[in-house]
Amino acid sequence: MGPLAHIRVLDLSRVLAGPWSGQMLADLGADVIKVEKPGSGDDTRSWGPPFLKGRNEGERGDAAYYLTANRGKRSIAIDLASNEGQAIVRELARRSDIVIENFKAGTLARYGLDYASLKKVNDNLIYCSITGFGQDGPRRDQAAYDFMIQAMGGLMSVTGERDGMPGAGPQKVGVPIVDILTGMYASVAMLAALARRNETGEGEYIDLAMLDVTGAMMCNQGGNYLISGKPPVRTGNKHPNIQPQDVFACADGFLVLVVGNDGQYEKFCKVLGRPELAKDERFATNSARVKNQDALLPIVCEILKTRGMQEWADQLDAAGVPCGPINSIPQMFEEPQVKHRGTVQTVPHPTNGSVRLIANPIKFSNAKLELQRHPPLLGEHTEEVLREIGWTAN
Repeated sequence: MGPLAHIRVLDLSRVLAGPWSGQMLADLGADVIKVEKPGSGDDTRSWGPPFLKGRNEGERGDAAYYLTANRGKRSIAIDLASNEGQAIVRELARRSDIVIENFKAGTLARYGLDYASLKKVNDNLIYCSITGFGQDGPRRDQAAYDFMIQAMGGLMSVTGERDGMPGAGPQKVGVPIVDILTGMYASVAMLAALARRNETGEGEYIDLAMLDVTGAMMCNQGGNYLISGKPPVRTGNKHPNIQPQDVFACADGFLVLVVGNDGQYEKFCKVLGRPELAKDERFATNSARVKNQDALLPIVCEILKTRGMQEWADQLDAAGVPCGPINSIPQMFEEPQVKHRGTVQTVPHPTNGSVRLIANPIKFSNAKLELQRHPPLLGEHTEEVLREIGWTAN
């Protein structure tokens, strides 16, 4: 049983940011009840291929996309637009610690399921609203998806190859990173609210916007601009503040090199067979290397091309210089360290026999996380949950 085994969460969200945060709480042991639209359910159930097998021969099951964000939950299918559906949600909220929703601002108020309404039935409720733009401001009524927020939030302006190079142009990140990090921020906020409630007895309303999260994600790039006044630009794989950090071609492949400080740089130069590069005033400090990278990187590139990637990696590892290969997803799952850490878990599944899922990476010493439930089928637990609250399913 995880550390949140005493917590019940009512998850009214769909797609990714909200479900991701609900899945995090489920991974930590919470009883997460996912409320879905009858017939179709969460949008991501159909976001494929690939799909699992369905209930019946030849029938399509849930998409892999849905499986990635909904493990450990119980699913009930009810119509939020109906009086009965709204009454069920209110009763579940009365018995819950947390509500998560990601409807457009103001939508749930029409159903009497907004924070102000549910607070009347559960005064210490923690209620988290996730939207693209927040509950106020000129864009509050607009819908949003990860891709457009990556663009609007500045992330794509610093992601991709630099101008003048082959393949130049803005790029989105290869996974829906804004959704994922919004879900993580939501999880942190809800856990903080739980901790505060333990001290004060008060509930909390959390207003979380994807665009706000993307601004926070700008981290060093945003900070660079605020301090220097110079807009960051795309630099491909080059780090804007630390050098040498890039993808380098070797004799038979590519190597990611991450030299993080001057001590590592000195070791790196010894492995290259060019210890004098550590004493060269143009390169002796990180700030000097960043300023003079146009002189340093061609030297490094020419040397690294002379040997194979694994030979360099072995020598650099032995010297304590961080580096690594560019693995494909299958190669990542076959990496011995990844396999040792149990990143992939196989769980029983009612239509597929079993399904392989990516495990939560958190490792506790006193509260082991165990995946108790497969990602639920649509409405799989409707009768079970309604019985628990004394409601007879129609």
